[in-house]
Amino acid sequence: MHAVVFAYHDVGVNCLKVLLAAGIQVDLVVTHQDDPNENVWFGSVANLCAEKNIPYIAPSANELVYLIPQLQSLAPDYIFSFYYRHMIAAELLACAKIAALNMHGSLLPKYRGRAPVNWAILHGETQTGATLHVMQAKPDAGDIVGQSSVQIGPDENATEVFAKVSEAAVQVIYQVLPELMLGKVPKKPNELEKGSYFGGRKPTDGKIHWNQTANQIHNLVRAVAPPYPGAFTDWQGQQMIVARTSLKGPFPVQLDLGTPGIQVVDNQVFGIGGDQKAVTILEWFAAKQ
Repeated sequence: MHAVVFAYHDVGVNCLKVLLAAGIQVDLVVTHQDDPNENVWFGSVANLCAEKNIPYIAPSANELVYLIPQLQSLAPDYIFSFYYRHMIAAELLACAKIAALNMHGSLLPKYRGRAPVNWAILHGETQTGATLHVMQAKPDAGDIVGQSSVQIGPDENATEVFAKVSEAAVQVIYQVLPELMLGKVPKKPNELEKGSYFGGRKPTDGKIHWNQTANQIHNLVRAVAPPYPGAFTDWQGQQMIVARTSLKGPFPVQLDLGTPGIQVVDNQVFGIGGDQKAVTILEWFAAKQ
């Protein structure tokens, strides 16, 4: 079996390793150049390709259209997309002789779109996972090929959950590879009407609104905790990144639960939500200017 792989991030590294170990001939990898303005805390697909002597390129989104003749010439059995960030045009997907398949970091049809792990935590989900699905022009909308679920602990942050999702993605590949190697693609409907779609997130979306419930504030902190940009608030003229919180208490009786915002009692920092409940701020630091 021959494949062209669009890949980035830890999921890209780990899933590409599984394909290689299974004996799939990867003729080309399409990846991204790292963004100098992004905190790159994850594995490098480009480095893996260099190590394994796999041809790789890192075109911009606008340059993808020029790959059509190259992919038509390669005529891969499969095209895989593992956390590749650009939309892949239908003309490119059509170059796969058997199927074009994408790995998405949620239990589709829930959390289609961008930043699925972050959105799931933000909404207080207790479960998410990884889904391999058939790619089509509409994002994350094709038939489901395989899924694996993971639990989200009440205090786990996005990096911790993403590590679980990365492992789930590998498990999905292991599950379906035997059939894929025979040219068979197991499919079940991706019932979009039962799911949800979310767009990308910006660093400014991490602003804490103290009129929200303490639980919502805790979930925001978990969802964007460093190495993501972080939840933030102002305190004594300084923007502070709130990196870790707890809902467990105990909370001092001196707290004024009727006044939302930051309060310091006995050198401990607390946040009061709009529901008159508190979070303990376990870790915070001044934002870089």
